[in-house]
Amino acid sequence: MRKKICFIVATPNFANIYLKKHFEYLSEHYDVYLVSNFNGYSSFFSAFNYIKGVENLDFERKISIFKDVKALLTFRSFLKKNKFDAIHSATPKAGLIGAFAAKLAGIKIRTHIFTGQVWYTQKGFFKWLLKNIDRFIVLCSTDILVDGISQRQFLIDNGIINTTNSQVLGKGSISGVDVQKFIPNAIIAQNFRNQFNFKDEVVFMYLGRLNVDKGLLDLVAAFLKLNGKYPNTRLVFVGPDEEMMQQKIDKLGNYCPSIFFSGATTAPQDILQMADVFCLPSYREGFGSSIIEASLLEKPIICSDTYGVKDSIIENETGFRHKVKDVDSIFEQMQKLMDQEVREKMGKSGRAYVLSNFSAELISQEWLNYYKNKFN
Repeated sequence: MRKKICFIVATPNFANIYLKKHFEYLSEHYDVYLVSNFNGYSSFFSAFNYIKGVENLDFERKISIFKDVKALLTFRSFLKKNKFDAIHSATPKAGLIGAFAAKLAGIKIRTHIFTGQVWYTQKGFFKWLLKNIDRFIVLCSTDILVDGISQRQFLIDNGIINTTNSQVLGKGSISGVDVQKFIPNAIIAQNFRNQFNFKDEVVFMYLGRLNVDKGLLDLVAAFLKLNGKYPNTRLVFVGPDEEMMQQKIDKLGNYCPSIFFSGATTAPQDILQMADVFCLPSYREGFGSSIIEASLLEKPIICSDTYGVKDSIIENETGFRHKVKDVDSIFEQMQKLMDQEVREKMGKSGRAYVLSNFSAELISQEWLNYYKNKFN
């Protein structure tokens, strides 16, 4: 009889982006089920038609005691009814409900994967609460995965996990990157540069959610300094605006004509082509998937030295690190990458590094090996 694995995540979009390849690999050997809050995501039901089952569970990312307790009891009943051999949770709220319900239901293998810590930039009671929720998730789980080596050490240092109950699969990354999709393409790059009327300008790009914790205001301040010295530079932001960041950036930059916003994209492999340098000045990060995507397109990287992204670049070889929240440090690294020869050398090194360590196929095979070992 095939073993049964139940995955629980906060939104189906998370599963669609990060877990789809894993589901494909695991489904060849096991019956895979996905539980998530599909409210507002009904179109995603068909996206997972290759796995055994999909179930809606009404819960929210934010704390809501009544809804959370109801979801906990509903999920426990679902687990007991279907007699799963293993449960695998990702994202904080799904981990809280999933691991606790699985423990109550007597599921023997209870895995949670950490992909970043919201509490890192919080203060006071809220930080204490979120840290202890993570500790409770660990307490309810039998196995902990972390999507990066430096993040695992950070969690050990903060007393969330220990060296015996946690591990990193391969060299990290929750899903790796599709090496067939992220291939350098000069024609696509030129088409996008034409859309923005870019010619020989050096384009710095950020791609991801637009919020303060990503360090974007620091990036803008550094870029304004750079642009004053090198007028042929441009800064492009790609991603959904979560905290009215465009308004804040426009105000900080006095509506600088060298700063552009492109909105959200469903094809990062295309718009990234036009960048000369990829920037991620984040205050907190799990692993930095966008970094390995950009590296695969031969883009040199500038990123902060926060704990998570330390694994996604090789310092001074595939990119440069800067101090967190340090505008002058960001400026210094941007200035280094005004040299085209340095950019090209780092870009090629970055692609080689990702191909060797972070292909989606390699990471999915690690997940399959993990479950083969657990069930044996």
